[in-house]
Amino acid sequence: MSAVRLALATGNRGKIREMRDLLAGLDIEVLARDDLEGWPALEEKGDTFEENAATKSLELSRWAGMPALADDSGLEVEALGGAPGVISARYAGAQGDDAANIARLLREMQGTPPEKRKARFVCVLVLASPGGQTLEIRETCEGAITTAPRGEGGFGYDPVFVPDGMERTMAELSLEEKNAVSHRGRALRRLRALLVRGEPGWLWSAPGS
Repeated sequence: MSAVRLALATGNRGKIREMRDLLAGLDIEVLARDDLEGWPALEEKGDTFEENAATKSLELSRWAGMPALADDSGLEVEALGGAPGVISARYAGAQGDDAANIARLLREMQGTPPEKRKARFVCVLVLASPGGQTLEIRETCEGAITTAPRGEGGFGYDPVFVPDGMERTMAELSLEEKNAVSHRGRALRRLRALLVRGEPGWLWSAPGS
């Protein structure tokens, strides 16, 4: 039996690195955008993380003819009523401009006292088959927003997010330390545990596996 081929529905190199790291050692060939020509544009137009992740994974799976894994993740800040939420990656307008997104977030939180800077990262993973079968996992990481960026690692809002029980930002952690506490790390470990048990059955019986 050959390895299951799995397409990752993201062009974010940071996410690809984290996903490959946490799926390493399984009988799965993880493919990303650079591995397949003609990759479709996967847009996020939903109102929830769940809707966006499902749409992306199903669309890519049907296009690629193989199972696909998508995540939609973002930051929810209590003092901002849950913003930036599903528009976290384009909070300042341009998709994926981390520096601009952080700058807007810190501007909007200027003057907010420490006890009101609570926030959480949310990750929803959806594994989908070309036939429309799906598996959904949701995890969070609770923490707080700093008053200035710290650290050179990670991506997105990592430089301004300190997980509960820690003093360093996500961007000051090693990849291993981050994966141990992050929303995506927790979700991927849950997924990995299912995969190790041979679940979902439809993944392991996919064509070419």
